[in-house]
Amino acid sequence: MGTWRVIEDVALADCALEVDGHDLPDLFETAAEALAQIMVDPSTVPLVTKRAIALEAETLDLLLYDWISELIFLKDRDRDVFPRCRVAIEGDGPVRLKARVSGGPIDPALSALRADAKAVTFHRFGVERCHGAWRARFVIDI
Repeated sequence: MGTWRVIEDVALADCALEVDGHDLPDLFETAAEALAQIMVDPSTVPLVTKRAIALEAETLDLLLYDWISELIFLKDRDRDVFPRCRVAIEGDGPVRLKARVSGGPIDPALSALRADAKAVTFHRFGVERCHGAWRARFVIDI
């Protein structure tokens, strides 16, 4: 699994993240894990919901943007958070994502709530190859 860290000096009222992955699927999986951990303590969310997600975008960075946006949308619409996933990426443009996500409902009585992610922004957004691996930076509006 890749790594992620909060970048403290980028955004005052938002949460800026830098995510590293060994390959593209790892990058997208780690971004999903980071988003889930920003919203809740994943150990307090039962893994009872499984979903297939398919997305397509013209470029890799827009695909990552759509991926994070989709996970936030599912949290808002269904109150589900998905801390675990398996992602496959294919194509050069358009780029396609197929994912299987596992998670469950946010239950205020059981879930340790953290921040309410509202949207991913384009502020300092980027995806790049870095020393044979991948890195992404993005800001979550909370």
